[in-house]
Amino acid sequence: MRERTTRGPARSRQPFLLAAAALAASAGLAGCSSSASPASSSSSSPTSSSTQTAQATTSTLPPLRGAQPVWLCRPGLADDPCTADLNYLTVTAHGTRSVEDATPARNQPVDCFYVYPTVSAQPTVNANLHVDSEEVDVARAQASRFSQVCNVWAPMYRQLTLKAITSPSDLTAGALLTAYGSLLSAWKLYLQNDNDGRPFVLIGHSQGAAILIHLIATQIDPNPALRKKLVSAILLGGNVTVPVGSDVGGSFKHVPACTTATATGCVIAYSSFLQPPPANSLFGRVGQGVSALSGGSTAGHLQVLCVNPANLTGGGVLQPFFPTFTIAGPIGAASGKAPIEPEPWVYFPDLYRASCMTQAGATWLQVDVVHTPGDPRPLVRQTLGPTWGLHLADVNLSLGNLVTIVHDESKSLQS
Repeated sequence: MRERTTRGPARSRQPFLLAAAALAASAGLAGCSSSASPASSSSSSPTSSSTQTAQATTSTLPPLRGAQPVWLCRPGLADDPCTADLNYLTVTAHGTRSVEDATPARNQPVDCFYVYPTVSAQPTVNANLHVDSEEVDVARAQASRFSQVCNVWAPMYRQLTLKAITSPSDLTAGALLTAYGSLLSAWKLYLQNDNDGRPFVLIGHSQGAAILIHLIATQIDPNPALRKKLVSAILLGGNVTVPVGSDVGGSFKHVPACTTATATGCVIAYSSFLQPPPANSLFGRVGQGVSALSGGSTAGHLQVLCVNPANLTGGGVLQPFFPTFTIAGPIGAASGKAPIEPEPWVYFPDLYRASCMTQAGATWLQVDVVHTPGDPRPLVRQTLGPTWGLHLADVNLSLGNLVTIVHDESKSLQS
């Protein structure tokens, strides 16, 4: 470390049925969007044509083919954004600043399989597999710090684009199946050709988390051999569900919530807010907003799962790491201007506390500012409004905590 110190300022219980009208009712549901105001997530009834569209299920997906995935990140990849510069500037409440080194670790015993959120600015409904600057930047911002504790793999997939999630007529079951089928193919080929028997962590945010919910429900949850290899699933802003008062059930039959730092085969999930989510929130409420992307059931007495990354059994202090580099595209514009600092990352210790809250049908990660008089550090804002909460910052608000959890889980597997 080098320092310079100064003072200064159920498992899815139904088939993957998604009618176009149901998706349209949740316009803007898929995650990071442009600065336009997201639409309400009120429900509507499918039309007859969309009911026919809804008959598409995972059984209609094209068969697995031999073509290799296009990798955004993978071990040995030249210019891998998931192993980019990890050095960071620590800024304390009193303005003390210190620069610290951090480097990726090679040949780790655990893999991390990362699925990025909605970032593609391509003009089509489903993105192609070309690696654009938006995917590069978001992988660096969300996944690269995990390279300190695991081998990061991130496939390109034919996600629903920013155009699609802001255009109700584009949100069809077929478009979602295209996105899911693309990711499923990459996952199967990764297991077949690249995993080599290593335990794995699944990491996804927003659309990436929602698609991983369905993948876990159909591919991992019913498969004891794959469940044994699952270290954890970090599914943020995706609306994982559990029965009220239970740690397992709802989205997954066998995969429970993580309750200790060394537990494995479990899930960490939350959506972060500065205040209770409103009634039309896209996150934290069963069946609303992003829930439409995972195809899960809303039947029964369910709630959205919240696992506090700062303390898996209660309240705790977050370890936020924010990029100081600019992120391309609308996600960068919506996130606000990156701070100008000499290092690519800035760490703000003891600035936020977090706790899981349930109120009026919503469950969320409540983020509170630790007030220190004269603290010069900038604060996160709900940039896209109360229905989105702190969705854009879900990962970075707790990135240090999450990396530590994966480190501890990996160590527990080796003990």
